[in-house]
Amino acid sequence: MTEPLRIVVISADLAVHDQEDTHALEQAERSRSLRIGLLENGFNLVASLPADIFLTERLAQLQPDLVIVDAESEARDALEHVVMATRNERRPIVMFTNDQDSTTARAAVAAGVSAYIVAGLQPARIRPILDVAMARFEQEQALRQELDATRSELQELSTELRDRKTIARAKTLLMERQQLSENDAYARLRKAAMDKNLKLVEVAQRMLDVADLLG
Repeated sequence: MTEPLRIVVISADLAVHDQEDTHALEQAERSRSLRIGLLENGFNLVASLPADIFLTERLAQLQPDLVIVDAESEARDALEHVVMATRNERRPIVMFTNDQDSTTARAAVAAGVSAYIVAGLQPARIRPILDVAMARFEQEQALRQELDATRSELQELSTELRDRKTIARAKTLLMERQQLSENDAYARLRKAAMDKNLKLVEVAQRMLDVADLLG
């Protein structure tokens, strides 16, 4: 049986001190609806945390599968904290907000948010939203790993090509100064590398450095 997703919600304090503050009351009710919807859908709500300087440490301790940012007017500040807290250990991030500013939405997606949901807190929508966010995150991670592997391969090819050029220059130098054939020059380089317990390219580079020094 698959374990339920471990979810951490990042949000402001739900306590409303001014009962006449309709905006704060609506925000608190929206946040409560989110938590109820998560529990009704069988998710494991492990913690509700503020977006502060301690968030990185707390997420490292809790190790959630997914982070939900529940924010409105402070959406950009909350997003900044969450992005900073997950930059070294990436996790899918879903943002529920009433902030319809397209600039905030673009910034959220660019920062790595897997789903940016405006006023979408109906309990029936929560599971498909989180499922899509997880699938998108996994796809992005796979693409990221593929890109890293490609970069590594290109780096290895670049290094190999550079090493070959260094060895070729050293062979040419031996052929010119010692009147050796290409095979003999290569054999001498190999013997020097074996005698000194060095890589062939290291011997070649040392030879070129000495030649440059002596002129």
